[in-house]
Amino acid sequence: MRFLLTNDDGIDAPGLQALYDAASQLGEVTVAAPTLVHSGCGHRVTTDAPFAVEEMGTGRFAVAGTPADCVRVALHDLAPRVDWVLSGVNAGGNLGADVYHSGTVAAVREAVLHGVPGVALSQYFRRGTAPDWRRATRWVLPLLRELLAQPWTPGTFWNVNLPNLDPAAADPRVVYCPINPGPLPLSFRREGNLYRYNGDYHGRPRVAGSDVDVCFSGNIAATRLNVF
Repeated sequence: MRFLLTNDDGIDAPGLQALYDAASQLGEVTVAAPTLVHSGCGHRVTTDAPFAVEEMGTGRFAVAGTPADCVRVALHDLAPRVDWVLSGVNAGGNLGADVYHSGTVAAVREAVLHGVPGVALSQYFRRGTAPDWRRATRWVLPLLRELLAQPWTPGTFWNVNLPNLDPAAADPRVVYCPINPGPLPLSFRREGNLYRYNGDYHGRPRVAGSDVDVCFSGNIAATRLNVF
């Protein structure tokens, strides 16, 4: 199995290393990730200017572009024969409406447009806590084995969100669930003529059985999404 790994947190992000530690146990890995952080950039691509690609080591490339750019240039030249594209593990959840502005998810969506299946993975954590990336690797490895063994339907991809659990908590179960249909909380703080978003992510509405509800309840939310 040949994997392309990318993210929107940048090539030095610990979540990308956590994903590498899992994927490298399943096959050959190429990394093409943004030089800078592009969190929340959505499916933006660079078509009006050149962008640099720097080889950081064997099979490891830093791309001065967006996550979707990384996938495009990798499938075109850097790793044209990969079997799966894996994006993440993002530092923060990508639940419900997040999938539309997430660079993590956009990278996988771009891959599917080119006929390559993919999985977007994110680690939700509450404000004031920090992700346990070693634990994330432990959760991701068996999950990837399970998802990769399933037949792929062209035009679809997986969006996975890991929960925020106490260090002593038992490992979560995987719940296959639909996406939450509601918007993010619409809340801004005004500072003169500036507006600063201050929505309560954890306080967002939770439709029972949706990805938001499953992840916030302490389980791994796995959702199959359609590109169109």
